[in-house]
Amino acid sequence: MTASSALPQDSQRHLTTIDGWRRFVDGPPGPPPRLDDAQYDALGEAGRAAFDEARLDHHGRLLVVATSVVRHTVASGRRLVVLNRHAISARRGLIVSGPAGTGKTIAITQLGLSHELLDRARHPTATDRKPVIYITVPPAATPRMIAAEFARFLGLPVMARMNITDLIESVVGVCTDARTGMILVDELHNISLTTQHGAEVADTLKYFSERIPATFIYAGIDIEHGSLLTGTRGAQIAGRFTLIPTQPFPYNSEWRGLVATMEKTLALRRHELGTLAKLDRYLHDRTGGMIGALSHQIRGAAIDAIFNGTEKITKAGLKAVSLDVAAESAQLRRSGNSR
Repeated sequence: MTASSALPQDSQRHLTTIDGWRRFVDGPPGPPPRLDDAQYDALGEAGRAAFDEARLDHHGRLLVVATSVVRHTVASGRRLVVLNRHAISARRGLIVSGPAGTGKTIAITQLGLSHELLDRARHPTATDRKPVIYITVPPAATPRMIAAEFARFLGLPVMARMNITDLIESVVGVCTDARTGMILVDELHNISLTTQHGAEVADTLKYFSERIPATFIYAGIDIEHGSLLTGTRGAQIAGRFTLIPTQPFPYNSEWRGLVATMEKTLALRRHELGTLAKLDRYLHDRTGGMIGALSHQIRGAAIDAIFNGTEKITKAGLKAVSLDVAAESAQLRRSGNSR
């Protein structure tokens, strides 16, 4: 079997399906070994191609680092699960909110991972449990679209003739039977209480939270500054949910630790450990402290190093990786202010 043929199908890559989520929980394959030039040459042409493909796939995956936000989210979420264990109604939830690229999705999915692994440990022989559901809120979502996202994750059929009541009852029934204990809802900023559909979607999520005995975890961009926590509906959400803010990392010991941790995961044959640690200030200036941009830049430079045969990351290689518009624009502003 070649490295490329071992890759998962598209349906297995997405966290918004039960297959994709389970693959995420089971974890990625181990990192490729670090070979010296002699070992690499001894693989032969076909072996080198397969080895390089495995290394490209390794660097293409998003690296998860246990940041302070991730640890806080996991601890807060696990506490809420226990507090909600005997709640009949008005279960408490969590909202992770902040600018784009600050690790919100990583935080809630790591919480979901922790919950599912704990559930598996407690019920090692159970095969019909679905402890965690992960969905994203589509743009311009309607209540039926939200119900369909739940159904799609669970692998339930969504027929055109099915109304929203049918969908909700089907989802609630499966979640109850499968002992679903945590529901992760990402991209919450796509809900606006200033629109009729947005208000109806918020009501639908609230109804799900009342029917399914689970802890609901939300994540979205700058939720506290939007409409979701305003008005009567917003007051209900604000009264039941704890807010965990995310933000760019300052240049401090945690940032330096992030860079060092990411460097240790590199599968490059000629990269000298400590090179990126010496560039941690440059990496902070370039990314503005955004963990998403940092991960993209390091992984992109590693992929380029395999493509061009240098097998190491340099400052020039990091500069060659274009970042997202927000990160590049912020760097230009910082450069202009420093003149």
